[in-house]
Amino acid sequence: MFRGASALSLDSKGRLALPKRYRPVIDEECGGAMVCTIDHHLPCLLLYPLPEWERIEAKLARLSTLNPNERRLQRLLLGHAAECELDSQGRLLLAPTLRQYANLSSRVMLVGQLNKFEIWDEACWQQQIEQDKQQPLESTGELSERLNGLSL
Repeated sequence: MFRGASALSLDSKGRLALPKRYRPVIDEECGGAMVCTIDHHLPCLLLYPLPEWERIEAKLARLSTLNPNERRLQRLLLGHAAECELDSQGRLLLAPTLRQYANLSSRVMLVGQLNKFEIWDEACWQQQIEQDKQQPLESTGELSERLNGLSL
């Protein structure tokens, strides 16, 4: 389970050192093998442990290549997917195309999202948080039902 937000530095080679608290879990779950791809809705990256990504990939494989929307989703997620592995210092090398997509500068935010991380440019993350705070969650029956009455 990944949770919390961490401000990190991206070095000049595009390497990101993951916080030490996550490394044992990542090592145990996937031996340091991860997959990074784009978020097709937001200007950030999604970083998955390999076993979690393989579950996503299996779902994507079941989509129809004849349906334009499903094909577009496959193209975006699979086409940008890049394998990356933690080195001995706990760093991941992010592909240049991924860094460019998310406009990553030297300061980034690593945001835990249970089964994956989001990687944001720090300034863009702050803008997104402000936007999210301005738009309160709508109390729909479906959302309440899915949260099983959780009071937020």
